[in-house]
Amino acid sequence: MVDRSMEPGFLLLEDGTLFRGRIRAGSAPRAAEVVFTTNMTGYQEVFTDPSYDGQIVVLTAPQIGNYGINQEDPESARPQIAGVVVRELSASHSNWRATGSLDAWLGEAQVPILTGVDTRRLTRHLRSDGVMRGVVMPGTDASDTARAALAACPAMEGLDLASRVSTRQPYTWGDPGAPRHVVAYDYGIKRNILRLFDSHGCRVTVVPATTPAEAVLERRPDGVFLSNGPGDPAAVAYAPRAVRAIARAGVPIFGICLGHQLIGLTFGGQTAKMPFGHHGGNHPVRELATGIVSITSQNHGFAVEGTADGIPGAPGLAVTHLNLNDGTVEGVRHRELPIFAVQYHPEAAPGPHDARPLFDVFLASMGATGRAGGSGRGALPEASEPSS
Repeated sequence: MVDRSMEPGFLLLEDGTLFRGRIRAGSAPRAAEVVFTTNMTGYQEVFTDPSYDGQIVVLTAPQIGNYGINQEDPESARPQIAGVVVRELSASHSNWRATGSLDAWLGEAQVPILTGVDTRRLTRHLRSDGVMRGVVMPGTDASDTARAALAACPAMEGLDLASRVSTRQPYTWGDPGAPRHVVAYDYGIKRNILRLFDSHGCRVTVVPATTPAEAVLERRPDGVFLSNGPGDPAAVAYAPRAVRAIARAGVPIFGICLGHQLIGLTFGGQTAKMPFGHHGGNHPVRELATGIVSITSQNHGFAVEGTADGIPGAPGLAVTHLNLNDGTVEGVRHRELPIFAVQYHPEAAPGPHDARPLFDVFLASMGATGRAGGSGRGALPEASEPSS
């Protein structure tokens, strides 16, 4: 039987490559950077991850939607993606926790989903030529409307998306009587990070991305967390100033993903756009000190420039982890201060749990009952100051 709710649609990439499929009738054109993820499960977590803000996501798994959606797994309050491209959208779903279908859920959020696409060919194209902007919309051939939407779509370089997805007001998470207090900068924080802090005996105060260091230190945190988030880390120009001041106060700092990149920038390093980024749940990462390899979940399009020997321009940082696929920097720590960060996601849900002990490392830096920080516990070496 013909599904009359769907009509011909396409994805047009900025290099002119066209991929045809079918799309929900009446879908408005959506232009954004096109990336692919190799996650086999967890599409709801992917679609609600604020780190995917401003991106069209291609799923490499051949069928999507077979277990529906639920109310427990979202990483934020709504889908964050600009669009979805799949090989096959399941016509039915079955799971004991399911509260609805993926198609209906995305439709309510007005997120277009293009189905029937040769996602293997599309993924190989993006791997060969790099991620690029694209537009999904109804139709069979590239049109002036599609080209105009592409022309109006900004490149990811230079975009501060963290302030766009961040909370506007501080809020708390967890047991108010918990012995440790963590202040988390929300650059696009995922809910499972907050759940894990709660399960580790921490109460969390989540603050907007642009919160000055003074306002954070007034809350007397035992530790400060720098969250994941979307966009170009170099465009989040307000963050290094705050991170630097908190570091001078000696408060332990832990960063994930964008937070990792911001720590690199804070201490003098540089970041660069990757050809197609890391998006998926099967990335091998080696800890240099032990040689232990962890399988990690990742979602980023920028990386801190450096090698196992260090981060150019940031002598205060030591490299702790490397990606075994391409050698990119996956972890750093400060040589003198209680600061460390990883590029991957130890909180990923679903995803490998190999790296979850990093939360214990952060708690250990705060001490058994908190307040391991405090003013004057260390000072940033002048050589570690960013030139900006």
